[in-house]
Amino acid sequence: MTLTVETLLKLAMSNPINAELYKRLPTLGLEQCFLTAGCLFQAVWNHQANLPVDQGIKDYDVFYFDTDVSYEAEDAVIRAVERLFEDLGVNVEVKNQARVHLWYEQRFGRPYPQLHTARQGIDRYLVAGTCIGLEVATGEVYAPYGLDDVEQGILRINPLHPEMELFERKARSYQARWPWLKIVRLDSPV
Repeated sequence: MTLTVETLLKLAMSNPINAELYKRLPTLGLEQCFLTAGCLFQAVWNHQANLPVDQGIKDYDVFYFDTDVSYEAEDAVIRAVERLFEDLGVNVEVKNQARVHLWYEQRFGRPYPQLHTARQGIDRYLVAGTCIGLEVATGEVYAPYGLDDVEQGILRINPLHPEMELFERKARSYQARWPWLKIVRLDSPV
């Protein structure tokens, strides 16, 4: 299988939760709104492993960008998302990428740069090939590192977020669910 944008979307949208999220998210009117992360690329791995499309998906990530970086503004969006998707029975994690730098260091013990777009949040996933988002307003797939690593099951550190310990933990978590995935270290060839 060659993983094209069309194939990625077909596989991801075969998960009825993704399809509902994508359909309903525009009603919230969020700027730069993306359905992102595992709910997209894990559909590919599940397909390749002949597993149910939603197997191993812990949550469904939504990124947006709002210049109102107050806790109250983001909390209002979180509550609206909870109400909008409560009938689906899944965990939808929504984050305003404009305010990640305000809480990241306290939570993870390291500084985080201030972001200026939601795409920059996707750019910073720990595993390069998993930097994938579906923009809700346009239907455009954003994948700054392309789709080859996802197709080939390659897990390599994202050069924009070179946190080796966090990368190793994330990559091992993926590999525990999809054992055929290959972890590629900086000093080893693919």
